[in-house]
Amino acid sequence: MLNVLWLQSGGCGGCSMSLLCADTADFPALLQAAGVRLLWHPSLSLESGHELVDLLEACLDGRERLDVLCVEGAVLRGPNGSGRFHVMAGTGVPMKNWIERLAAVATQVVAVGSCAAWGGISAAGANATEACGLQYEDDRAGGLLGAGFRARSGLPVINVAGCPTHPGWVVETLMALADGSLGADDLDTLARPRFYADQLVHHGCTRNEFYEFKASAEKPSDLGCMMEHMGCKGTQAHADCNTRLWNGQGSCTRGGYACISCTEPGFQDPGHPYHQTPKLAGIPIGLPTDMPKAWFVALASLSKSATPKRVKSNATADHVIVAPAVKKTRLK
Repeated sequence: MLNVLWLQSGGCGGCSMSLLCADTADFPALLQAAGVRLLWHPSLSLESGHELVDLLEACLDGRERLDVLCVEGAVLRGPNGSGRFHVMAGTGVPMKNWIERLAAVATQVVAVGSCAAWGGISAAGANATEACGLQYEDDRAGGLLGAGFRARSGLPVINVAGCPTHPGWVVETLMALADGSLGADDLDTLARPRFYADQLVHHGCTRNEFYEFKASAEKPSDLGCMMEHMGCKGTQAHADCNTRLWNGQGSCTRGGYACISCTEPGFQDPGHPYHQTPKLAGIPIGLPTDMPKAWFVALASLSKSATPKRVKSNATADHVIVAPAVKKTRLK
């Protein structure tokens, strides 16, 4: 069995809430069947107080094998690097110190959520708490453990980024670690598991016909593509949200809200309102991943000139105004 210890640092607990919505009727049985033993989780475990401290000490001195240390939430290093903004109750020891000591003996270290990975929302703005990720501060390697940190397995911190993470990303990461199938080649350049990070939110988006013709939404209730005006970064954000639906049913874009690229470093401080697309000379600054600017401008111009009336009419409506024409599709 894979022994997993889950600690919560500076954050909202949203990734744990997401995990508890995993698409299964029996979450503990799912983990057990996958070969995962949850040593402790703040929302799922009965142990508290001295019982938890005894467990942590057992992990540190080798009496309890620590296969995976999962950390949710950013590490609060303040004030002045002391870590006293977040002290583990009953111990008098800053959480950052516990994380450093446990990471040194763990076979794998997993950052659950964008706060633990990059600092996330907890590090937004002036960052008075000196919040950071385990091995990154935004897109800069470093964080609490340092750019050169490697767990006992030889892997860096595995960043299961998202705000919150999809429960499937967490469960599948733990499953892959349990059966030994997650190695260095299975992580992208930001150490995110490639099974979800090699996808884009744009893939599978139900608004893709509108995107193809650059038929854009102009207000939140519109059906059209939200990239041009509404701030959507689905063509840049690495995640499989529109093919691996949340709770088997939805995603941000399917719910009518633009993708804010919550799996990416720095998403918490985009430099503009989330619901607006910044532009230069009328051209969105954030172009689709791998798309040269000149090609995008040329393609957008051609697409707009070829937009069918049906697509143009429906793009700025909150329901289908013009249905697709009925045509014979048989070859003769």
